[in-house]
Amino acid sequence: MDDKIKQQKKRRVRVRGKIFGTSDRPRLSVHRSNHYISAQIIDDDKRQTLVGLTSKGLPDKKSSPVERAGLLGEQLAKIATEKKIKKVVFDRGSYRFHGQVRALAEGARKGGLEF
Repeated sequence: MDDKIKQQKKRRVRVRGKIFGTSDRPRLSVHRSNHYISAQIIDDDKRQTLVGLTSKGLPDKKSSPVERAGLLGEQLAKIATEKKIKKVVFDRGSYRFHGQVRALAEGARKGGLEF
């Protein structure tokens, strides 16, 4: 198996082993694909997705992926605050905290979510 894939799996197990979302503090999970980035706020106790968004529905396709991730984080925070969710646990999965993942986290913080 490729070393990069081994590192991703190792990172995913390490990160997810420490993170669990509750009703008081749900988990903000991030997923990246080659074209889009998506984020969900999940209550692991009830096994229920409370809020979910993807950059596929964002209006501006000409901006950079990092800018779109920041906008996605802000919109996600806006919807979450409408549903009275203020505090979350950030789950980056197997992705390193830079680029799109970092922009999404900063956008969510800017929108009012606390990690």
